[in-house]
Amino acid sequence: MQISPPGIKPASEQLPCSKCLLLKNKAFRNFNKKELEFVQNYKSGEMVADAGTTLLLEQNNSAHLYTILSGWAFRYKLLEDGRRQILNFALPGDFIGLQSSIFNEMDHSVESLTEIVLCIFPREKLWNLYKNHHELAFDITWLAAREERTLDENLLSVGRRTAIERISHILLNLYCRLEQLGMTNKGKALFPFKQHHLADALGLSLVHTNKTLKKLERMKAIRWKNDTFEVISHKALAKIANYEFKDPAPRPFI
Repeated sequence: MQISPPGIKPASEQLPCSKCLLLKNKAFRNFNKKELEFVQNYKSGEMVADAGTTLLLEQNNSAHLYTILSGWAFRYKLLEDGRRQILNFALPGDFIGLQSSIFNEMDHSVESLTEIVLCIFPREKLWNLYKNHHELAFDITWLAAREERTLDENLLSVGRRTAIERISHILLNLYCRLEQLGMTNKGKALFPFKQHHLADALGLSLVHTNKTLKKLERMKAIRWKNDTFEVISHKALAKIANYEFKDPAPRPFI
């Protein structure tokens, strides 16, 4: 069953892969000429989705896979009574929809947090990538392994970390991801999500989430007003979260 989500339209300007803005970002590895030609032929277009659009729906399949070119999204699962567990957040360069290619249907849903621009790839051609372009196939595997590692950390947070450890860890992790992408400025970054998104990601009540954020602000570790998030003390936040900073190497994307 294929569902065409509302709130989606073709991008007004579609750049060739050779001019992709992600290629100019130092966070990502370069393509060689042969890889770039393949990705250009593999790509079927670009689309723009409004904030709050369901991009992929649990228990449905999708004819496409997507790379996020700009904007935020989040992966989530719903229980029958409407309770939601956010699995992780997706940022530029992240690949979504792989589950549908492997298992024929999604085991989770994906929703855009902001207006989002996506690069579209037909699912039916994925095997050609694995068959003929081994380095790109490794890149897909790397992206899947990275998502698994993120889910491991989130499970550890929900299962064992205290509320203040959970919130400190996810905020610092998101900030570091944005920093690698060049989307921070003097300790500040735009966080388009709300406190209820954090609560749904960390298995906390909204009240507990709010109280814990205020505690971190009183400790002068963070400041978060409207959409602007600021790390006041990386050292203090990392100590609370037991967070290990790593020097990020250029990462793959498709």
